[in-house]
Amino acid sequence: MNDRRLEALRVRQKAAQLASDRPHPIHINNGEELRYRNADNQPTFLGSYTKGLPHDYNGVIANPDDFQQFIRGLDSGNTLDFQATALGPLNSQGKPEPENPLWKSSIALRGCTPVRAWESAGAGNTFDLEGPDAQAVTMPPAPVLDSPELISEMVEVYSMALLREVPFSEFKTNCSDNSDVDCAIGRMNQTEWIRGSQGNIDRFRDPLTAAERSRAREPFTAQTLFRGITPGDAVGPYLSQFLLIGNAGLDDAQSIEDGQIAYGSIRIDQRVRNAANEKDYMTTWEAWLDVQNGADLRGVETYEQYPKYRFMATPRDLATYVHYDALYEAYLNACLILLGLKLPFDPGIPFQDDDFRDRQQGFAQFGGPHILSLVTEVATRALKAVRFQKFNVHRRARPEVIGGWLSRYCNNDREGLDVIGAMAEGFGEDFLREIAAHNAKQNEVFEDRMGDRNRGWPDSFLLPMAFPEGSPMHPAYGAGHGTVAGACVTILKAFFDHGALLLDPATKEPICFESNSQGTALQKVSLEQPLTVEGELNKLASNIAIGRNWAGVHYFTDYIESIRLGEQVALGILEEQKLTYGENFSMTVPLFDGGTVRI
Repeated sequence: MNDRRLEALRVRQKAAQLASDRPHPIHINNGEELRYRNADNQPTFLGSYTKGLPHDYNGVIANPDDFQQFIRGLDSGNTLDFQATALGPLNSQGKPEPENPLWKSSIALRGCTPVRAWESAGAGNTFDLEGPDAQAVTMPPAPVLDSPELISEMVEVYSMALLREVPFSEFKTNCSDNSDVDCAIGRMNQTEWIRGSQGNIDRFRDPLTAAERSRAREPFTAQTLFRGITPGDAVGPYLSQFLLIGNAGLDDAQSIEDGQIAYGSIRIDQRVRNAANEKDYMTTWEAWLDVQNGADLRGVETYEQYPKYRFMATPRDLATYVHYDALYEAYLNACLILLGLKLPFDPGIPFQDDDFRDRQQGFAQFGGPHILSLVTEVATRALKAVRFQKFNVHRRARPEVIGGWLSRYCNNDREGLDVIGAMAEGFGEDFLREIAAHNAKQNEVFEDRMGDRNRGWPDSFLLPMAFPEGSPMHPAYGAGHGTVAGACVTILKAFFDHGALLLDPATKEPICFESNSQGTALQKVSLEQPLTVEGELNKLASNIAIGRNWAGVHYFTDYIESIRLGEQVALGILEEQKLTYGENFSMTVPLFDGGTVRI
């Protein structure tokens, strides 16, 4: 037993040494934080995350010292520094009064709306006992406000907002009879970023960095619009099969197209709550300003009564899923589906031969309980890593904030907003008119904004949000959902044979379904070639991360750089865990950007 004790110590030391040997990178942000100034040469933090701090009526942080106190708490992690940070709107005396907040919008004044605190702002300072340290992985700088990439991202997120009711079945090659989808394709393909990335990179003001080149996208078609860029993303229906299908369950009690996932002897239904159709939020200046001042409007959204639940048929359904998901639930569900379909593990994993040969089965190691627990275990490590990037490095403003600057600029309230001119020009007059018309209809129809004046402006160019509370109380870059998606999906690709085809174990037929336009049933889709485990897992990560873009709370760069961050976290955990097993085994892990890593 003494030898075992010493050997256990040596294994832990090896894992600690492996983690320690990983270089800690220099973390670099885009340099915007102190760039934009008012007439008194005070920073306005236009491109920075200031949500929750007190803002003036222009939506600009009222006291720059509040932002410095905010940073002080982020750097120290001291709860007393957070408690000393100003929170909520200003009262009539110009002081923050979070216990009795003074709101301006109809939706916030309807009830006793409290203020929201920031979410796990100090998590990036936490140490961990497994995987890369939260500060040992990094992300490249985010695009700046007047860059072609950011302008394209804002055109994209506005286009997505206006298409939330279009069925996913209309986003595919040669099948879109939807003129709105066609207009979005043309609009995106005319942005300088998309045009410039196709052999015309020299036309940009500055040479592209390696990170920017890695995010360049091809001109869009109906099959690639608003999708991810990892292997398999553009194959088949928009939604991953793992967000739709189920498995057979005990005694083959159900068909996979029933959308019921066996969870032991009970089951999980893939149908989601049906959010009110065609209803968006934060389309008046008063509602927008209240949200920037931390109005906690979570849970006041409305839902349809028939059907109450449905398969994800539209982008609004996907936005609803990622509004309330238990963060790793999509990947736990995918794991249960893969196990239920009896998909093979990676060929390098032991105990897959017949029992009379192996004489043991995988369970506590290399079996269902192992993968089911590990696919969820990586989530908290990913969250700590991305929290450091969010709060301590980049502090990137959410799309809703940039929408506020765009609305001010287009209503000729341009003081301190010269940098937004390029964005307004990039949107174009026609698209701006379409946005204003959409918001005008929202503000005329729904009672929760009837008392709002929209600051007396004739038009609102604010980003229509799927959630009344807008974004969460943490910065945009990186994305928590995206980083967890990257980590969890990497674990699944490591354990399962990523090249295996998705086949129905009963019929051996390829699996490929999508929801009908009403969300009442799944319908079979024919493809020229079957879907693969890798492709559908990559698509799952993209769906979840980009689902947040459909809601209006993230950009495309938040998605792609965050799944890459999560991948780094998961690979580090796999490397360290490999040291703890006596069996001779390997895992071949396909990467989001192509190529593979062998554990």
